[in-house]
Amino acid sequence: MKLKAAVLLGASLIALFISSCSPTGYSPSAGAPSAGSDAARLEKSRTPWNGPMQEAAPERPGLATGWGDERNSEISYTQFTRASSQPAGTGIIFYNDPEGVEAMTSRKEKVAAMQTAAGEMVEWGVKGRNGFLPTYKEYGYGRRLVAGNKGSSYSIVVKNRCKSALEIVASVDGLDVTDGRTASFSKSGYIIQPGKTLEIEGFRKSESKIAEFEFSSVSGSYANLKHGDTRNVGVIGIAVFTRKGVNPWKWSEGEIQRRGNASPFAEAQ
Repeated sequence: MKLKAAVLLGASLIALFISSCSPTGYSPSAGAPSAGSDAARLEKSRTPWNGPMQEAAPERPGLATGWGDERNSEISYTQFTRASSQPAGTGIIFYNDPEGVEAMTSRKEKVAAMQTAAGEMVEWGVKGRNGFLPTYKEYGYGRRLVAGNKGSSYSIVVKNRCKSALEIVASVDGLDVTDGRTASFSKSGYIIQPGKTLEIEGFRKSESKIAEFEFSSVSGSYANLKHGDTRNVGVIGIAVFTRKGVNPWKWSEGEIQRRGNASPFAEAQ
């Protein structure tokens, strides 16, 4: 399946956002989208506060993720074809307040915030305002957990350890970060170039804006206020896709051939 992707412009990351191709295609440089175009539908799907709010559910203890401050986050598009409709690997991090982390674990050890996932293709972790959040690994189950504090913003940091681009589909509280709806492997994702780091700072509202991830109460979470569903609060996930026809751990055959044909004394053109 051929997909179009978008580059996030930022000093600390190089990332791309993928949008599924329509039968007629869509070029972001073709001007403002019409009301019925795929681009217009995508824009509408990224406006999560349309319609009435859900009634607050009975309060549950611990943290969830709410709708934080709006920030600029520009995207543009590129092509990426997945090797498979299923990810090459996934990663899961659970989060809660410190008391909740204690309640969720019988024995745990503190570990480095950035840990490998998806067959070591990526390293990833959760970063707060003042650095990476305290991160733990549970004995026995091997679950990773981070401890946050209500009212604090956070971001998901992913580094590509491969030699080719990867696509990252990310979710928070069971919701896709690019449209705020139910997460799925079929959703669009972000592209990270080899050796680069992506920092996902919030739910996308449009092609130029995001709302920061912010730790909240369960009843005040985006999942509850928008969808009335708190079943999956407290979990962050990533799915990693490789590019079709490319071994992510090796140089491409085309690049090897180009380098093999390079001339040290090429004649002036």
